[in-house]
Amino acid sequence: MQLRLLLTTNGADDRYAVESSAGSARSWKADVIGAWRRSSRPTHRFRDKLDVIVYFNGQFAPKDDVKVSPDDRGFLFGDGAYEVIRSYGGRLFKAKEHFERLQRSLKALRIDGASVERLSDIARDLIQRNDLGTTDAALYIQITRGAAPRNHAFPDGQTPPTVYVAITPFQPSHQKWERGIKIILVPDRRWTRCDIKAVALLPNVMASQQAKECGAAEAVFVRDGVITEGSHTNFCAVFEGQLVTHPRTHHILAGVTRGVVLELCEKLGIPYQESVIHQERLREASELMILGTTTEIMPVVQVDGWQVGDGKPGPVTVRLQRAFAELVNA
Repeated sequence: MQLRLLLTTNGADDRYAVESSAGSARSWKADVIGAWRRSSRPTHRFRDKLDVIVYFNGQFAPKDDVKVSPDDRGFLFGDGAYEVIRSYGGRLFKAKEHFERLQRSLKALRIDGASVERLSDIARDLIQRNDLGTTDAALYIQITRGAAPRNHAFPDGQTPPTVYVAITPFQPSHQKWERGIKIILVPDRRWTRCDIKAVALLPNVMASQQAKECGAAEAVFVRDGVITEGSHTNFCAVFEGQLVTHPRTHHILAGVTRGVVLELCEKLGIPYQESVIHQERLREASELMILGTTTEIMPVVQVDGWQVGDGKPGPVTVRLQRAFAELVNA
């Protein structure tokens, strides 16, 4: 089991002018990134890896001291669930919603014995132990069915689950929020319970690698001619000012950020609809965006070889970015 550092360098300090909803030109850095807290929040210098503290099966320990059994069913079968939660300046964002989704995933997988209720305290402890109380971070939680002799059927009820929690500094690239990204469309070859946040992510991994090889930031799945979601994000399109996203079904994960965006649409008076988006209609959209815990609200300006709209983040996307920034900074 690896803890991957999510560190990026923000080398760009340029000021980009964007159009506000009122039509006046304003500085993106002052209007959006400033609200996102990152220009004033100190950048965290990651501790030596020997000092990184994680939580594993009831104990806090240095990451390098953690030993995962070769019989762990997460290792052998991908038999487990996970969550990722953002921490902004030491504050977990929408933790309740994330923990509720984790509980739903565990229930669907019939994994018992893990105390989801304790995870909030564990997360806060890890923030302090790793000196991440004043910066942004990403919390990773993984719970598997535990270690038992290899057999496809579940082990007996006495097998305790494996619980792993880790946190790392997180500093995403501002340029992508400002300028937008490229995505590619790929066939959706996943199973039909995508509403479970399971650790078995091989189709997502393959799609993400394909996107990387194509110079794109994300791969978005197409099932039977319908856009579902990205390999690690939800997907939205704007048609004639109305935001449209795939309805909550077994074919998508009910993203926490997706839920926040729909709430913001209500608040801002942006019309929205949860309905299918047919691939053949995608070029009619004036704006596209992907949503996620680490992605937040990301404009999409290119799909495969064609440009979305005028090739810049659109007004609906920018309004939602501003509102989201204010929410996480409240």
